[in-house]
Amino acid sequence: MKTFSEKEKKLNTSLQKLKDLNLVNPSQNKQTEYLIDQKNQLEIEKNQLETKYKLLMENYQKLKDRIKRQDLEQKNKEMMFNEKIDELNQETDILIEEIDKWQT
Repeated sequence: MKTFSEKEKKLNTSLQKLKDLNLVNPSQNKQTEYLIDQKNQLEIEKNQLETKYKLLMENYQKLKDRIKRQDLEQKNKEMMFNEKIDELNQETDILIEEIDKWQT
C-alpha cells in the first residue's frame, strides 16, 4: 500500500505543479496587448473620421442649399432687370412716337 500512497502523493504534487504553471507565452501576451491597443486606437480614429465626415456632409448640404437660394435670387433679379428694360423700351418707343408726331 505504501507505493499506492506514494504514487498518489506524487500525482497530487505533479497536478499542483501543473496548475501553478502559467501556460501563456509572455511574448505572445505582449503581442496580444499590442494588437488590442492598436485595435482600440483604430476604433478611436474611425470614430473621429466618422464624426468629421458627418460634419462635412452637413456643411456640404448647407452650402448646396445656399447656392440654390443664391441662384434663385439671381434669376429673380435678372427677371426684374429684364422687366425694367422692357418698360424702358416701351417708354422709349412711346417717346419716339410722340417726337415723330410733333415733327410731322
